[in-house]
Amino acid sequence: MAGPPAVIWEREVEGLLRYRELVPRLEEALGKFSSRDPAEVIQPVRTTVPLQKHHGFMGLMPTYMENKGVLCTKFVCFYKREDGSNLPSTQATVVLLDPEYGNVKAVMDGELITRMRTAAVSAISAKLLMCPEAEVLAILGTGAQALSHYNVFTEMFSFKEVRVWSCTGQGSERFCRSVSGPVTVCVSAEEAVRGADVIVTVTRCTEPVLFGQWVKPGAHVAAVGACRPNWRELDDVLMKEAVVYADSREGALTESGDVILSGAEVFAELGDVINGTKPALREKTTVFKSLGMGVEDAVSAQLVFDQWEAKSCKS
Repeated sequence: MAGPPAVIWEREVEGLLRYRELVPRLEEALGKFSSRDPAEVIQPVRTTVPLQKHHGFMGLMPTYMENKGVLCTKFVCFYKREDGSNLPSTQATVVLLDPEYGNVKAVMDGELITRMRTAAVSAISAKLLMCPEAEVLAILGTGAQALSHYNVFTEMFSFKEVRVWSCTGQGSERFCRSVSGPVTVCVSAEEAVRGADVIVTVTRCTEPVLFGQWVKPGAHVAAVGACRPNWRELDDVLMKEAVVYADSREGALTESGDVILSGAEVFAELGDVINGTKPALREKTTVFKSLGMGVEDAVSAQLVFDQWEAKSCKS
């Protein structure tokens, strides 16, 4: 008979999850997803339930990895908050199950898992698609996702300058206090992205905040916000001029307002590039549209659980 499930809180997750171990597992998972082999990954497009009274949605993100023996789902609530709101824009819980017996093995806080796996996949997109001589990173947004992106991008790459822009001065000040390295605070999004080699958009915006006329040819954009069909971060000019990659083609065509409303074509998934079935067009302006996938949560949660078990055995 199975015992009670492990309960792993955010503080414990923080002590168990490291980018150096997470990134290669996510690269492998992205490749397996794009192979469309049901023995490797079964993952439907995220199911959402509108929370109209609270201007939000609840998403359910199940994944089964038969060959790995991983069964997982994430419950995530995300909201359109007003500027200056103290309420969280997302809340998430990840559940690991035993695929043979169906019992819950672990329940863990999903906030840090979501932030770290999202940032890690953005960094993988940059590793595959940015110019090798990239020197300037621009981050639009200063929330928790902006911080996680700063952490992994500065750990994996050597940028000479990191710029940041926030729609509020308080956000920029808080961000600068939270990071360990130098940051250039910009007064406008345009100032932040002009001449940048890599641009990360992690905003709450529902209308375009990044415009193609500002983006230099050959730049790479990792677009993380705007996860609903009627929300935007990027304008039509950028979406139509760039080569667009996604984590999931089906997800982008179902959930991404940047893709749907611009009519842009999704050239490839990141997993296609990893598998060698589609090229990485580094010489072009590229956009990676990140929606987030259940398989990313599954491999991240399994890594946390494996580390937690190993630590428990030593105690």
